[in-house]
Amino acid sequence: MLDARTATVLPPIDASTAGAIARKAYRGKSATSTVERVERASPEYRGALPAWRTSFADDDATRIYVSAETGRLTSVRTGTWRLYDFFWGLHIMDWTQHERFNTPWLKAFAAGGLVFGVAGAILLFMRWPRRRRKSRGMRQGAA
Repeated sequence: MLDARTATVLPPIDASTAGAIARKAYRGKSATSTVERVERASPEYRGALPAWRTSFADDDATRIYVSAETGRLTSVRTGTWRLYDFFWGLHIMDWTQHERFNTPWLKAFAAGGLVFGVAGAILLFMRWPRRRRKSRGMRQGAA
């Protein structure tokens, strides 16, 4: 961050400034919040570090992350987002980071799906009823 008038480099923001930024961005009704410094990436937050996490005491357990270096709001995490992220991790079969979609599990299931799909198409073709001209002609002649 730079000072707009002098262009001097500003120090990283502190907890009170980060809390004010988060409270201004917050759309809920909870007035109570706690501000903590985040130094390491976690499954919930993998953005710019270090950051400030402001946790709100609402029903959705809202957490707003603000970059300590720039003062920018980097992410908002809610209970709904955590539920979606859990199911996304199941969907792409990445149970730890929830963002790698080229896991061996996913590749194995995709290959299995392809094999079963091709086998099903072959079996469908093999079992398809064939109308034989001879048998049709014999039925018409007998009538």
